[in-house]
Amino acid sequence: MFNATLFKSGIKGGIKTLALFCAVLTMYYLIIVQMFDPALGKMVQELAAAMPELMAIFGMNLNSATLTGFLASYLYGFIIIMFPMIFSILSVNRLIVRHVDGGSLVFLVAAPIKRRDVAFTQMTVILSGLLALTLYVSVLGIVASEISFPGELETGKFILLNLGALALHMFIAGICFLSACIFNETKYSVGIGAGIPVLGFIIQMLSNSGEKLEGFKYATFFSLFSTDGLIAMRPNAVWGMVALFFCAIALFISAIAVFTKKDLHI
Repeated sequence: MFNATLFKSGIKGGIKTLALFCAVLTMYYLIIVQMFDPALGKMVQELAAAMPELMAIFGMNLNSATLTGFLASYLYGFIIIMFPMIFSILSVNRLIVRHVDGGSLVFLVAAPIKRRDVAFTQMTVILSGLLALTLYVSVLGIVASEISFPGELETGKFILLNLGALALHMFIAGICFLSACIFNETKYSVGIGAGIPVLGFIIQMLSNSGEKLEGFKYATFFSLFSTDGLIAMRPNAVWGMVALFFCAIALFISAIAVFTKKDLHI
């Protein structure tokens, strides 16, 4: 099911995009870690106290006494959701949508490569990119924290937080991938594949803005990724992460099955 040549081509085509996202996340990580410094941290706390609803929209709260909680609040409520989500959308568009819509994928599957192998290999390219991005930010967070604040970061909880983020983004990538395998036209595959997670994220952000909209957060799959719950190692948060992981597998399996029988146009 795995085609090494196609995999290498996919990795090579996305290496610049991956490097760009790593560079952007590096900037955010280094800035946020330094904001844990008491002098800057006090300013951030005052800003959050002055505009609690605005800060809540971006998943930021005042319950950040530890460095781990601080990073979870100021990075994993918005930055680590938004940028890997964009990365997944771009990756699926590059590996599946663009070829299907342009018709070039017809020539690929006409070669002695089974459709199932094409879909499976492209899936591994996408997941490899997400795994690489997650490993990078995990190591970056640990190294940056140890340099600036030795011993302050709860490494085990931080790693669990990143595993939860990985499960979430595998699920998002699964939605994008399934949509790309179902639809032949970009306006539908991208519109639905990217539209579902983006709409869900907007609803999640709005639900954080006040008690009146709080109940809406349970209407999206983002509620399964609980940063506070993972740091506290609450069973429901861990099970939410597991649910995202297995649902992502189901989405990718469904996508490969659909692609295998897909009617490709020239």
